[in-house]
Amino acid sequence: MARRVRFGVTLPQIKRSWEQARAAAVAFDRLGFDSVWVCDHLYGVPLPTLPIFEAWTQLAAVAAVTDRVELGTLVSPPFFRNTGLWAKQIATIDHISNGRTVVGLGGGWFDAEFTSYGMPFPSTRERLRALEETIVVLKGLWTDEKTTFAGKHVQVRDAYCEPKPIRRPPILIGGGGEQVLMRLVAKHADIWNNGAVSQHELGRKAGVLRQRCEEIGRDPGEVEVSQQCVVVIAADEAGAREALAKASKIYGGHMGNIEEHGIWGTAEQVVERIERHVKLGCTLFVMEFFGKDTREPAHLFAERVLPSFR
Repeated sequence: MARRVRFGVTLPQIKRSWEQARAAAVAFDRLGFDSVWVCDHLYGVPLPTLPIFEAWTQLAAVAAVTDRVELGTLVSPPFFRNTGLWAKQIATIDHISNGRTVVGLGGGWFDAEFTSYGMPFPSTRERLRALEETIVVLKGLWTDEKTTFAGKHVQVRDAYCEPKPIRRPPILIGGGGEQVLMRLVAKHADIWNNGAVSQHELGRKAGVLRQRCEEIGRDPGEVEVSQQCVVVIAADEAGAREALAKASKIYGGHMGNIEEHGIWGTAEQVVERIERHVKLGCTLFVMEFFGKDTREPAHLFAERVLPSFR
């Protein structure tokens, strides 16, 4: 059975007030988007002095003021939190939201925010090992009566997590590593997210994921493919091109080549570019709308684009 195409939106988080984040979350919920997302950084990348809200605290507050959108992180790394305590925090947010949490995980990359907070930042290999241990313990605490696990980086002994989440939160793993990370996705994830900088490789990397699933005997259709992306939308083509030029200048290359591979244009052009991604296997879009007040492009998207996929 074909998956329904779903659309998530990132919330204002860096150099924004709680009032702005709350207003956006409520608006996205009412406009019919499927999910809202925050990044899990302790520093406002790329500068440690940029103010940023802590991800899971913000999601707890968003859970209380929204009714239907799922709530996720893009993405949370190991070592930021004690895994057992984190399982409890997520289960609590899942109850506040009535079963709407999605746990986005990754290996982490910004070493300064680890080391300055006194947390380890080992090699990529070890971070991915810690990521797998984290997933095993989270799932165990959410589903088993009690959990014991003695890993290199994560340990729990006869640990309980009560109450359990209303549903076992879906696990999203983000990243593009084709050997180790993709094998973790095939083994453990419900969703794989392709980063914005790798948007041009979506089709090829989705193919690698299918191969990794087949290697371990898992149906590739069990893993949903997600794409992180900037969305530039305007009422007419002139406005879209003007906004695209601004977005390309502001983002530089760290969100990929928006003009060549991204999602931008009038509503009709945006629909066409989304459909190209869908043909490559993507059915979940985690979108960052370009604009000072992202509710404005989100409203246009909800009015002119969402109906084409409902």
